[in-house]
Amino acid sequence: MPEHRAREHHRSRVQETLREEIGVIIDGELSDPRIGSATVTEVTLEPGGKSGHVYIAVNGDEGDEQRTLDGLRAAKGYIRAELLDRMGTRHIPDLSFHIDRSEKINARMDTLLTRMRKREGRRRAGATEANPS
Repeated sequence: MPEHRAREHHRSRVQETLREEIGVIIDGELSDPRIGSATVTEVTLEPGGKSGHVYIAVNGDEGDEQRTLDGLRAAKGYIRAELLDRMGTRHIPDLSFHIDRSEKINARMDTLLTRMRKREGRRRAGATEANPS
């Protein structure tokens, strides 16, 4: 049991380090014009640690997202080489890049909930005016 927790803790630390380092590489070292304003939101590793998923939030429309994703996929070899050098490990997982739309979905949900609350408030105000007690 403690061995399992230690492995999970190690994987969690590696995921966080990868997230930070990939973010630094994207922000300051990639000159591909396709890569826009992007933030690494999460990195998940498969249980064996041989592959990982990098989730990116892009400030822009779907076209910007696709161009950024194309640029990152083209730079994957460079990113892995940089990570190998920076992290000093023998192995860097094979990385796949994905768009993280969770923030956009959450913002849309917030907008819809706000609209519902406003409608409910207007409905209650209208009902109170129609039925003054």
